[in-house]
Amino acid sequence: MSIEAKLLHLQAIQNLIAPYRYLYCVDLEATCDEVGECEPPRPLVVVPDQMETIEIGLVVIDLETLEIVDEFQRFVRPQINPILTDFCKKLTSIQQADVDSAGTYVEVGEELGAFISRYPDAAWASWGDYDARQLERDAGFAACPSLLDGLRHFNARKWHAGLYNDRPTSLKQTVESLGLVWQGIYHRGIDDAKNVASIIKEILG
Repeated sequence: MSIEAKLLHLQAIQNLIAPYRYLYCVDLEATCDEVGECEPPRPLVVVPDQMETIEIGLVVIDLETLEIVDEFQRFVRPQINPILTDFCKKLTSIQQADVDSAGTYVEVGEELGAFISRYPDAAWASWGDYDARQLERDAGFAACPSLLDGLRHFNARKWHAGLYNDRPTSLKQTVESLGLVWQGIYHRGIDDAKNVASIIKEILG
């Protein structure tokens, strides 16, 4: 990829975010299941179409200073599959007690709405499009608007792909390929959101 192409891509990103004061970096963890290599074949306890958010992590970047100015983290109590699978607990480090004591998607949505009202003129970004699809799936289950309904969504993975020749396969590999220090626990919503923010700050800085 030529330097000219990268500069044009960066300018396009800057033009996209120019109307906004804040950018929310978001990562979700959801109920999930996978058959282990050592397991006999079995039906999945949680099929992809029934995945439900169990953690919302969001950090707020002030686009004028490129500083993180606030963060929001909540666990969410799943309704369809309230018991977390062993695979899910191992992958995310989220435990059954975390979600048992959490609010529902609607309740957490009300808390999130109050939080983001303090940071208007915002868009949001995530690593890929999964999080946007998952919010829509949750909204369908709960028969309510998506938590970030009405806000423009950006795919930070596409931003990165247009600027760097290497294509790391995971968020963690991307952070490390940029020479940044990984923060926290991989596959935890708030920590992954912080690391997405680190990538975006590196891109825009």
